[in-house]
Amino acid sequence: MSDIRLPRRRFPLITAVLATASVAVAGCGSSDSSSDAVPGGGGDDTAASGLDAVYEDAPVADDAAILPDSTMAEIKERGVLRVAAALDAPLLSQQDPSNPEDVEGFDIDLAKMLAIYILGEPNIEIVPPASETREALLQNGTVDAVFNTYTITEERAEQIDFAGPYFTSGLAIATRADNEDIDSVEDLNGKDVIVGANTPAVTAVPEVAPDAEVTSFATDPQAVQALLQGRGDAYVQDYTLLLAAAANNPDIKIAVQPFTEEPYGIGLPPEDAEYKEFVNDWLEQIQEDGSWAEIWEATLGTVVEGDAPTPPEIGSVPGS
Repeated sequence: MSDIRLPRRRFPLITAVLATASVAVAGCGSSDSSSDAVPGGGGDDTAASGLDAVYEDAPVADDAAILPDSTMAEIKERGVLRVAAALDAPLLSQQDPSNPEDVEGFDIDLAKMLAIYILGEPNIEIVPPASETREALLQNGTVDAVFNTYTITEERAEQIDFAGPYFTSGLAIATRADNEDIDSVEDLNGKDVIVGANTPAVTAVPEVAPDAEVTSFATDPQAVQALLQGRGDAYVQDYTLLLAAAANNPDIKIAVQPFTEEPYGIGLPPEDAEYKEFVNDWLEQIQEDGSWAEIWEATLGTVVEGDAPTPPEIGSVPGS
């Protein structure tokens, strides 16, 4: 990655979620809503993450797959893949403050792999989305794809297309390390619970703990800070995001393992069947050649025990 390094504090995978094909994580990680594009890939970044061999051997689409007048052809002519992705999600898509062009993590490294598939090199431009702006960014053509812990739902699939799923996740609960009051979802009742704005936790928490007091924060760093400051008793969010927070901060612990399942997809522009098929074909290739697993091991696998999980079956959930 960059100069940012997480301690090698490793956590177990969750067997129940692995049975559905992935490590546990949750919903739609929120990020800064800045609309400024950020260069995000290529060159020294890949070597820094230890993924240089993966990128060198990455599949590149045959010319015949870049159909004339297609989205793929437009991206290739432009010379850069425009991606909506977080800049503040450790292990998934994290910007190095000392080198803003260095953005790494599971999601963004997959985005670079898609860029290689189309362009022959990992040229990406990052537009940081807010959770509520992702559909609009695809609908108005601002970005070509969303890699942003983007849960596939039938409601969202009415507005945009999804490739995948490429990862399966679930909501978990983090607390301060000295908290002994919460070890189940029912224990959230009567507590002040922090959630990410416009994530599945917003609706999931009231369902499992109707007496909880829910407060939303726009970004994951804001929510983690609020938890540390005691402005909430618990933080319900993506398991991987919580793992990263706990690995990086001994004052945070995972109190409750994932209690939902969230299939993540790659958001694509609506009603573009050719592009969706093209991206799904690419996903299948990187799953079969092992590069998906190598990227997982270099990112999420650094804080999770065990081998890389089996990716979920493409097209296996409603809306995909």
